[in-house]
Amino acid sequence: MPVDAKTQAGIRRQIKLPNREAVKIALRSVRIRIWRSCITMAGIVLAIAFLTSVLTSGVVAKSIQQTAGGATAEGGDASIQIWLTAISLLVCVVGITNAMLMSVTERYREIGTMKCLGALDWFVVKLFLIEAGVLGLVGSLVGALLGFVAGLLAGMSQYDHVLSSLNWGSALLRLVLAVLIGAGLTVVGAVYPARRAGRMPPADAMRTEI
Repeated sequence: MPVDAKTQAGIRRQIKLPNREAVKIALRSVRIRIWRSCITMAGIVLAIAFLTSVLTSGVVAKSIQQTAGGATAEGGDASIQIWLTAISLLVCVVGITNAMLMSVTERYREIGTMKCLGALDWFVVKLFLIEAGVLGLVGSLVGALLGFVAGLLAGMSQYDHVLSSLNWGSALLRLVLAVLIGAGLTVVGAVYPARRAGRMPPADAMRTEI
């Protein structure tokens, strides 16, 4: 039996929810699982705080050198900091992936119910990516602020007149860069769990006992 255009439009409205609804569902999921969300964000905060403190310390040392002829950190120390930062970010991504996989496992029935009601695979994927993006953005903001303050305090303990000599534009640029890196890595770490959730057969999800 042929389906008219009006019926097809109604079906599309049922299975393609607008983005604002996806955001609402993702935020509600974060609130419901607030403690797990805080644990996930803790790893993001620590990694981005370390990254931001390293970046800020570099800006402080460079500003002091340009204005007062102060000595900057040696190249070997800078290389060690880069490697430590890269390792901390890698561990952060692995932790995010593990946390999101646990979240998918806990929500098998929820995912199955949504897919049985007509949710498309991409909509389920989008829910998890939005959730990860929110956690990454909030955690990165907190971590960047903590790292920025820590970097300034470390510079003030080594040099005089740090606040007046600091290139604030360069420091704020690195602060924004750290936030973007944290949010981006969080979403990257959530891609595999989100795709796994989206590809889950509805019947299998509904039969799963957690």
